[in-house]
Amino acid sequence: MLSETLERVGALLSGHFLLSSGRHSDRFIQKFRILENPAELAPLAQAIAEHFLSAAPTVVVSAAVGGILLGHEVARALGTRSIFVEKERGEPHLRRGFSLGPSDRALVVEDVVTTGQSVREVLDIVHGRGASVVGIGAIVCRGAVALDAPLFALLDLPLDSYAAGECPQCASGVPLEDPGSRRV
Repeated sequence: MLSETLERVGALLSGHFLLSSGRHSDRFIQKFRILENPAELAPLAQAIAEHFLSAAPTVVVSAAVGGILLGHEVARALGTRSIFVEKERGEPHLRRGFSLGPSDRALVVEDVVTTGQSVREVLDIVHGRGASVVGIGAIVCRGAVALDAPLFALLDLPLDSYAAGECPQCASGVPLEDPGSRRV
């Protein structure tokens, strides 16, 4: 079971965490404990690829930095190319000569979906280049997220999150940890 794997590799943490959205949570998914190990990552990527195989994606598009490894592995399993969106002066862009066009059928891949902000940024780039989106694949979805393409997650793991002023752990004086890499 994926949740057991996440715990075994130290990816599912308990404590008091600042999420990239600015919200607080008592649980955090340290995705790099999965991404750092190709033997753990490959079967997850294969499962996402198999789910979308019939949609015939021509390209896998992910967000830098966390999505790059997963996107690459999903693309390998599908036999397609893998590109990624990265920030330049805080704005998402396709760089490095990556291209998308109207004939592309993009599978958007994200490691952990929490608010959907990173996925929406990638979707905007894909749509802006005239490509179609066949779906969104993720390892974990932390809760209900409204996106304009079908989302398939290997694990739905709703985790509570709170605004800082409403956080019970803040009220209890539990020290806040900031393990993330992206800030709003």
